[in-house]
Amino acid sequence: MNLIFLGPPGAGKGTQAERIAERYQIAHISTGGMLRAEIRNATPLGAEAKAYIDKGALVPDSVIIGMVESRIQKEDCKNGFLLDGFPRTTAQADALAEITDVDAVVDIEVPFERLVARISGRRMCPGCGAAYHVTTHSAATCDKCGETLYQRDDDREETVQNRLVVYEEKTAPLIAYYRERGKLLTVNGDAEIDTVTDSIVKGLS
Repeated sequence: MNLIFLGPPGAGKGTQAERIAERYQIAHISTGGMLRAEIRNATPLGAEAKAYIDKGALVPDSVIIGMVESRIQKEDCKNGFLLDGFPRTTAQADALAEITDVDAVVDIEVPFERLVARISGRRMCPGCGAAYHVTTHSAATCDKCGETLYQRDDDREETVQNRLVVYEEKTAPLIAYYRERGKLLTVNGDAEIDTVTDSIVKGLS
């Protein structure tokens, strides 16, 4: 089974992707992680990507598509894969369709205001990297190592709202693209983690 996961920042997409990939024994492919691996392994594609990143430029579609194509040919993808963070545009979706078939696209929906509250309420530990949320953790310090917690710049409310607007603009055409092709499964992400997982499994089956 070949899957794509869509979802705005803070929707819990990464958590659900890991759970679903494990349940169906398919490879969980995050394009960010894949990019880092190609660069770390000094592959030709990695070297090409690094040249763009070092200049502060976006890695072009052709390089990303090349990486995805080489990644899905690996042994751990023989039962299928789950793409997390790709495609981001309809042009990328077209290119993906030329190299492989996709069985379903899971879109995890969460109301805008809930996402803002989820993300802007996050607090991080600079020492051990632990994450907390103001709704469940009132202390200003980390339970594990005692360091003072901080809020990441991109978790500030104003920034979060901008990130969500950009996501909407870029991803709305992609949602329409897969809906037209009968591949879209929309799931309510504003629920308990287990409930969301169950909805995805039910929808896929």
